[in-house]
Amino acid sequence: MKTPQLPENEQQRLASLNESGLLDSGTHERFDRLTRLAKRMFDVPIALISLVDSDTLHFKSCDGIPNGQVLRDISFCGHAILSPQPLVVLDAHQDERFVDNPLVVGPPHIRFYAGYPLELPDGFRVGSFCIIAPEPRGFTPDEIAVLKDFAAIVEDEFAAISAATTDDLTGLFNRRGFNNLGKYAITSARRRAEPLTLAWLDLDKFKYINDTFGHEEGDNALRAMANLL
Repeated sequence: MKTPQLPENEQQRLASLNESGLLDSGTHERFDRLTRLAKRMFDVPIALISLVDSDTLHFKSCDGIPNGQVLRDISFCGHAILSPQPLVVLDAHQDERFVDNPLVVGPPHIRFYAGYPLELPDGFRVGSFCIIAPEPRGFTPDEIAVLKDFAAIVEDEFAAISAATTDDLTGLFNRRGFNNLGKYAITSARRRAEPLTLAWLDLDKFKYINDTFGHEEGDNALRAMANLL
């Protein structure tokens, strides 16, 4: 078995995933509809939307296996995020990366896997839309195109969820985004046994700008401050 490599931008990728709010936003029926549809369209027993965290594969939606988590080191999706191209394994028994993988020799006995990497709006690959079967099969270019379309729909949903964590005017994190980032920062500091410092500031005389020059200039001042930060 080959353990998936870490992307060169792993720390930035993990930060982007945690800042997106996806790990804390729970499951959504809109994602479940897509995995149900993918199962029927591709005639496979399992369809997943995954998120690859530092050590764990989280299921944003799963149809065909119990909801839960998988270790990243044995996951197929850990390999899928390493390239912008789809990862297609026609027969895991014939692939040295996966032939003795616990998910191949044991439940769910994966033989076929096709996963399209999922990107956040900032371009970081954070997971995969994948279909799985316990027997080998082919996968045509037309089917790859359909899988790509599914992934694009999921990415649009990711963008909508991520947008809910940022302020439209400045692009800075709002309360929800700050809470998500704070949780990640605290967890990371504890895991590395490193100190963590929180600093804050206030923008003096902002009301004066609004009252004297108008709210448009106030908005410009906020944007300028955001750029400085």
